[in-house]
Amino acid sequence: MKRVVKDLYKNRIWLLMVLPGTIWLLLFSYLPMFGQVLAFKKFRIDPDGFFASVINSEWVGFDNFKYLFSTNDAWVITRNTILYNLIFIVLGLVTAVATAVLLNELINKKLSKVYQTSILFPHFISWVIGSYFVFTFLSTEHGLLNLILGWFHVDSISWYNESKYWPFILVVMSIWKGVGYGSIVYLASIVGIDRTYYEAAMIDGASKWKQIKHVTLPMLKPLMIILTIMNIGRIFNSDFGLFYQVPRDSGALYGVTNVIDTFVYRGLMNLGDIGMSTAAGLYQSAVGFILVIITNYVVRKVDEESALF
Repeated sequence: MKRVVKDLYKNRIWLLMVLPGTIWLLLFSYLPMFGQVLAFKKFRIDPDGFFASVINSEWVGFDNFKYLFSTNDAWVITRNTILYNLIFIVLGLVTAVATAVLLNELINKKLSKVYQTSILFPHFISWVIGSYFVFTFLSTEHGLLNLILGWFHVDSISWYNESKYWPFILVVMSIWKGVGYGSIVYLASIVGIDRTYYEAAMIDGASKWKQIKHVTLPMLKPLMIILTIMNIGRIFNSDFGLFYQVPRDSGALYGVTNVIDTFVYRGLMNLGDIGMSTAAGLYQSAVGFILVIITNYVVRKVDEESALF
């Protein structure tokens, strides 16, 4: 016990630095876990307050989960959620690594900083604002794309009523917003690579492409695997703003834009069913946890040093 106290005192400065983040994590990530009990209850508001409502609500077992999966949209939302996230993981990885490599290879470092800032900027824009950016391009009457089509005497397209275009639009918007942050993470890793590896490669006559192929990418491999494992854990979670705000909640597009998160939100707003919403959140978290364990197990069997744990 004395040694623990001594270590705490010795590292007090560092512990104080992480204290705000730790408090935030406890309040917003761990404390709400107790609310998962609502997934197995039929929530009813009690006049004595929230905690009384939770305690006094009727137990319904797995009925909330049955409702979630018995709807006609269950297959559609599950398919959309998984397929979109698989595409986002693959394309996000490729574009982020490619962008990081290109930024690192720029000779003019001042210009590289400008590019980094420009690419990272969309990450800090909310999807509400992003949806208006998209609307300026896709508006039926005054959208830029329809204006360009008019120049070529092509009939304007009602973008918000044509579902066939939206898988591509959503993927492009996701990459646009996420590639900046992803590339910065990989760029930071590239900067940390020992330069002697590149010097040895140049002495052996390796071109820039071969240096990237045989030095940069192998060095990035552990980070790529770790981030991919973490992304797979979120494969049943969707970016709510992307799928709700960008398509402007158009009913004609539900077939390709409705995912688990938007389905639960609409169910909560229309039906006020808190139990079903909690069940969906618990389902997403449980599946994500299982996928992380399985993926990490597979990676550990193939390359133990690259595993997350």
